[in-house]
Amino acid sequence: MSTRLPIVDSGILKINEGSGNRDKSAKERRKAQRKRLPEWFRTSLPTGSAQSNFNKTKANVHQHGLHTVCEEARCPNVHDCWARGTATFMIAGEVCTRGCRFCAVGTIKKPPQLDPNEPNELADAIENMEISHAVITVVNRDDLPDGGAEHYRKCLLEVNQRTPEVGLELLCSDLEGNLKALENLLDNLPIKVFAHNVECVPRLDSIVRDPRASFEQSIIILKEAKRLRPDLRIKSSIMVGLGETDEEVVEAMKILRRAGVDMITLGQYLQPSERHLSIDRFPEPKQFADWDRVAREIGFKAVASGPLVRSSYRAGMLYEEAEGAEPVVTRESTGSAVSHLNPMGKL
Repeated sequence: MSTRLPIVDSGILKINEGSGNRDKSAKERRKAQRKRLPEWFRTSLPTGSAQSNFNKTKANVHQHGLHTVCEEARCPNVHDCWARGTATFMIAGEVCTRGCRFCAVGTIKKPPQLDPNEPNELADAIENMEISHAVITVVNRDDLPDGGAEHYRKCLLEVNQRTPEVGLELLCSDLEGNLKALENLLDNLPIKVFAHNVECVPRLDSIVRDPRASFEQSIIILKEAKRLRPDLRIKSSIMVGLGETDEEVVEAMKILRRAGVDMITLGQYLQPSERHLSIDRFPEPKQFADWDRVAREIGFKAVASGPLVRSSYRAGMLYEEAEGAEPVVTRESTGSAVSHLNPMGKL
């Protein structure tokens, strides 16, 4: 799954060299080895009406004491998405039953019980924010027989009942491969997009993800979601910088497309702390633009590829692109997503 993709603190240190490192503790050495962000990790802020929309959304969030993944994970695209009426919420708790090595979300074997009032609280939040597209993401709940599917369904139904005009996107876990739970979840569920992230290329599963997750299992979930609900747009995401090759990224995209995935995002992995998996590399923007081109050639209906792209990047606009609108990367580019379609982008 993909929940709060981590953002590296601004105080990242360069790799230290020399004998002085030997006098440091293991923790200090790991911290010192975290790589500095390249210069292309910058994005522009909204202006004019977009800035006004962002300010209005932010005011609503703080006034009503709401919590979004956008702020809590310090997403670099929060200004851009909020200005365009998109926000991301995480439900089913703040801790996960899995321990993926890339993820900043806490891990626990037996999480607290589900909050029966969460569907109502979520609907309140989305109504108060006055947004047009909401992404509902979840933690893994392997402690529950259905992986949390019935709770996710209740949350989405309540939101739709309260604000039927809001487009809904579910960024779901793999439900431990429980296809019956997936069927019950998606039965007449009023969403536009079903998303589940494969996270990395198949070869790196055992390094990056919890042993209970796998690329193969994720593909089964995505393929079954497409079979059950051919009316939905199916979406997935890949992180790079974990040790994959450029060719492996392309092959992973081809597998996703064959599974019926319509929309894809590609972004740079960023290490949330010295305890997490270290960054292997920083592909340059031109490489992300090349992946964007290949993804379109393969047949994806909507693509966002760039160092700062996260799985929910411009989610509402990406859905519109999948439905035939202008590509997201050519619409008021902020530099987060790059493409050869946008010669003014940062390549």
